[in-house]
Amino acid sequence: MTMPGDPSQNQQHPGAPTGGPAPYGPPPTAQFPAIAPPRKRPAWLVPTAIGVGALVLLCCGIGAAGAIFGDPKPASVSASEPPAVAAPTTASAAPAPATTAAATTAAATTAPAPVKTTPPVPAEPKTSGIGDKVRGGDFEYTVNSVKCGISKVGTSFLNTKAQGTFCRVSVTAKNVTKKAHTFHADSVLTAQDGSGREFSPDGTAGIYGNEDAKGFLDEINPGNAVKASVYFDVPKGTKLKTITFSAGLFTLAEDAVVTL
Repeated sequence: MTMPGDPSQNQQHPGAPTGGPAPYGPPPTAQFPAIAPPRKRPAWLVPTAIGVGALVLLCCGIGAAGAIFGDPKPASVSASEPPAVAAPTTASAAPAPATTAAATTAAATTAPAPVKTTPPVPAEPKTSGIGDKVRGGDFEYTVNSVKCGISKVGTSFLNTKAQGTFCRVSVTAKNVTKKAHTFHADSVLTAQDGSGREFSPDGTAGIYGNEDAKGFLDEINPGNAVKASVYFDVPKGTKLKTITFSAGLFTLAEDAVVTL
């Protein structure tokens, strides 16, 4: 029991609300939260933080260097834009000729082999011989006979001797045109041997060896014929191979050749 005037009678508890009557009973005991002891940091935390900071700094430095010295693309290009399609290169188009070549090869393989044809052998021109009629210009000629080894032509008093030996060729000339023409053996006939040498007629021997000088400037009417002997002075031992009848200078006809 307290006494009046006790100082503790009217004192408020430090935790009691002000402005109201003091609670009854003893004042509650003041309770303060317990202070936790300071937590120790692990020994590995500081070195790890330093390493992470150094790694971040290194990555940032490399990124900055790449932005400075890297591909100078404009910053306005968005990363979300699709990459530009590269134009086809020559190397990608190269297989096309190979395909064409393969198709060509296949076509060539499947194509039928060309049939080899032997060109026709030209027929040999028909050769005329003794007794055959050949056309030479305005006349139709026939070689009747050939004789060589004659040393002299003419009579005992009127004759001519050969430098080598005479070859006598008996011919018939017939006019096959519609008007008269002159036959002169010296300007129409030539003789050839096997080596290609050509001989002209001997006019003097022709005069001595023919009656009435036949074969010397004979005027022959259409359809008529003249038989004459033509002499060739050739080296001894010569064998004549062909007789050629000239078609003349003012005609398109071909010369006639008789093989002896």
